[in-house]
Amino acid sequence: MSTRTSVVALCLSLTAVLTWRAVAQQPPNPRQQPGATITLYAPEQHDLYDGRFVLSANRVYMVGGLNDAPGWDHMDNEARSVKAVSGTAEIDVNDLTNSGKFEARLKIPEGDLVLAIDKFNEFSPCQNGGIVAFLHEHGADSGCGDNNWPKTFVFLAGWGFGHATINGKPLYDNYEMHFMITQGIRDRKTLRVNYPMAGRKLPAGEVNPAMQQIDFYIRSPQQNARNTPGREVFLHFFGMEITWK
Repeated sequence: MSTRTSVVALCLSLTAVLTWRAVAQQPPNPRQQPGATITLYAPEQHDLYDGRFVLSANRVYMVGGLNDAPGWDHMDNEARSVKAVSGTAEIDVNDLTNSGKFEARLKIPEGDLVLAIDKFNEFSPCQNGGIVAFLHEHGADSGCGDNNWPKTFVFLAGWGFGHATINGKPLYDNYEMHFMITQGIRDRKTLRVNYPMAGRKLPAGEVNPAMQQIDFYIRSPQQNARNTPGREVFLHFFGMEITWK
């Protein structure tokens, strides 16, 4: 190898190292994940994007119960307290105007439960006004959300304040609510979450991109460190069938 070739090779190597360091030092970006090999246009880059999403969620499960004693785990990655409930969650929202409807009507052991978002709200900049489509959330390095769930691509998510009724009577009011349509966080058959995954080697999240699911919850502003997550109330559901309309 000639001296000139060696110098060129060294310069290219140094450039690659410096580029890697620059990328590594950048703050996490929910739409640009480290190690990803696919580039996806953001919704707003499409001339025909109208921002409207109309979906239904079926095959819904409840995590834990309505009146569990303190010390409960309503994340329940092991699916120990998960039970099927009847009903659906209906979504008709607009990402561009941060408006629309989220409502779940479910029959749980305690009776007929209705959950609804009354006002969409941004609690974090990545939430883009309260409704956002096509970004990564959760895990350790997504740049959005906590690490209670593994990192996942989010097709659609909404945050805000809402209420719940049971058998037509008020249950919760002005509580924080969240829903997200994601890749498969839970196993198709066991409903368990493989997170954190032992011996994980690939940079993507511990999810199955061959699936879609929904998670939604209503939670109290009051904290309680005995519970998981640490809220006085964290009523959590997930659905394993998503219908786009």
